[in-house]
Amino acid sequence: MRTVPNAALTRSPLAIALAIALAAPATVLAQVHQDERLRELDEVEIQADPFSRSRDDILQPVEVLNGAELDRRRANTLGETLDRQIGVQNSFFGTGSGRPVIRGQEGPRVQVLNDGIASQDVSTVSVDHAVTIDPFVAEQIEVIKGPAALLYGSGAVGGAVNVIDGRIPTKGSDDGFAGRAQIYGDSAADTFGAAARLDVGATDSPFLFHADVYYRDSEDYEIPGFASHEPDEDEEPGIVENSAVETEGGSIGFTVRGEDAYVGVAVSRFDTLYGVPGHAHEHHHEDEEDARALLALAHDDDEEEEEEGPVRIDMEQTRFDVEAGLKTDLTMFSSVRLRTGYTDYEHVELEGDEIGSEFDNEQTDLRLEIEHAPIGAWRGVYGLNWSDRDFSAVGEEAFVPPNQTDTFALFLIETAQFGAWSVETGVRWESQEIDVAGAADSDHDAFSFSLAGRYQFAEHWSTLLRFDRAQRAPSAEELYSDGPHIATATFEIGDVDLDEETSNQFEIGLHYDTDALHLELNAFHNSFDDFIFLADTGLEEDELPVRLWTQDDARFTGIEGLARYHLGETEVGHFDLTARFDHVRGRLDDGGDLPRISPTRFGLGLDWHNDAWSGGIEVLRVAEQDRVADFEEETDGYTLLSADLTYGFEWGASEFEVFVQGRNLTDEEARVHTSLVKERAPLPGRNFAFGVRSFF
Repeated sequence: MRTVPNAALTRSPLAIALAIALAAPATVLAQVHQDERLRELDEVEIQADPFSRSRDDILQPVEVLNGAELDRRRANTLGETLDRQIGVQNSFFGTGSGRPVIRGQEGPRVQVLNDGIASQDVSTVSVDHAVTIDPFVAEQIEVIKGPAALLYGSGAVGGAVNVIDGRIPTKGSDDGFAGRAQIYGDSAADTFGAAARLDVGATDSPFLFHADVYYRDSEDYEIPGFASHEPDEDEEPGIVENSAVETEGGSIGFTVRGEDAYVGVAVSRFDTLYGVPGHAHEHHHEDEEDARALLALAHDDDEEEEEEGPVRIDMEQTRFDVEAGLKTDLTMFSSVRLRTGYTDYEHVELEGDEIGSEFDNEQTDLRLEIEHAPIGAWRGVYGLNWSDRDFSAVGEEAFVPPNQTDTFALFLIETAQFGAWSVETGVRWESQEIDVAGAADSDHDAFSFSLAGRYQFAEHWSTLLRFDRAQRAPSAEELYSDGPHIATATFEIGDVDLDEETSNQFEIGLHYDTDALHLELNAFHNSFDDFIFLADTGLEEDELPVRLWTQDDARFTGIEGLARYHLGETEVGHFDLTARFDHVRGRLDDGGDLPRISPTRFGLGLDWHNDAWSGGIEVLRVAEQDRVADFEEETDGYTLLSADLTYGFEWGASEFEVFVQGRNLTDEEARVHTSLVKERAPLPGRNFAFGVRSFF
């Protein structure tokens, strides 16, 4: 059993080491040059794509964050970092946990990947569990919108997020030495944070080395009003209590490579302690309840309660990754890539300083991709996935029984170019077996198929047509949950008779691209057979709302748009104007609405560059969500105003950026409809973030 930390979140010695490294004299940093690969790429290569195509060539809607735009968007959680991308919202469980929601799909339908391998945490078990990937170490974040099940399995039936961190280095730099460092803070939560990375090895070096380290400490965050939507007389305004976060971690990796082959390994560590907003619950022992009942009959109002401390999550993960690649002259094995990862994960849910429940997860994933030499016009990749997950939860609030999940899959994807047409098709078969302590085992097979085409019908115009049939086997949490989960304030009940759900999605897209103007418009319709969702029953158990995992036929319909206009050079600099919107409607075939569906959003932004200066201003309007499921509360709309300003300068051979960012500048109360804690934890109020970045 690990040592339970003190209730107070304290500064780590790691922070001191980072501060010293960042304050190193510029004469030392002047020995190296900035690694442009970490900042801006002229042509974005999608690492989640088996053919490493560019964003414009891949036959599926993809959102990519890298370079300067990623620096602007980095936030405490992956969900918050991606929240401004088209079709992506945040599940928001305070500032310590937030998972991406893609086109209304979340949880076990959105696969979070670390360079193509699952994050291997338990964030799909419950939304209060953090993703064990820190955005501050990411080089590039890719969001595949819509089914990505062919490559990444049934856990990606709604989409996938792939975080590229370079912890297993595969590319060197011109000077053989590159890196970045950052110190930052904010006003809403008194945050102090620092991060640094180092990459050693030239482009032709047989040995590459990588190291990174990060630290963040923030207090309870400030808000414009009360945390509770209906506050009681004892609640303190202006702050979300029990929302503090402390996170630290790092990694070391190296690669040995030859002319046609390489092998690399990495070990990484993630450690976080964060509060679950809105939880300082009370416990009554049975004998105390009996005594209170007698006192109540005697009209005595002096009954006493044992009040426990706030609920916090103390999480740690150690991960080992191995990657190997080989190029040959063989027709059916022109290139081979093997990627595997093993994780030892645990977290405890603390009630004050006492352990309420403990979650453990040991997981191994293996992914093999083999590309064959072109056969006529066709290029293809085939391979297999294997995963073994051993999960256990113990304690009075362990609502999922211990279980072991084994998954095996085979896949094939082919793509070709025929004149103005680009086409792609593929298939995947997947088998899942779940062994559960004290319950019947579960076996499911899933079959997925895809067909897509892009037609270039004019010089600047193209259209995308896509059909995906994807199946997902129910997860252990959906099958076997049975008990109270205090962190989410629910009593969850699973259903061992759940069947596979089947998604049939049609999508059409229209794109226009010139030097001055870029337009995107995508519309999709996703029809689910036996869609699995957590339905509120309107009942209570142990003073908690009872929610039941159930399934029914459902459909999701949505539309997304983006327009970016380059205004060109002026006397005061270069301006870019961006307008965007996304909308999704999720409902059951019988007419009822599904819970926690993302509301419609509209955004308008203006970016500016002038020599060493750059900045931007953005307005985001989130509409009210009044199309809600039974027993679900409606959510008011809100408008968020943000702005940022950056000044860059050179010092020796290194480059520095001083930045300030303002978020929610109008200090508006904003509650996220996709969040289970929207009634207890709104978004932070007015917040100013500031810091210094160094590229060397």
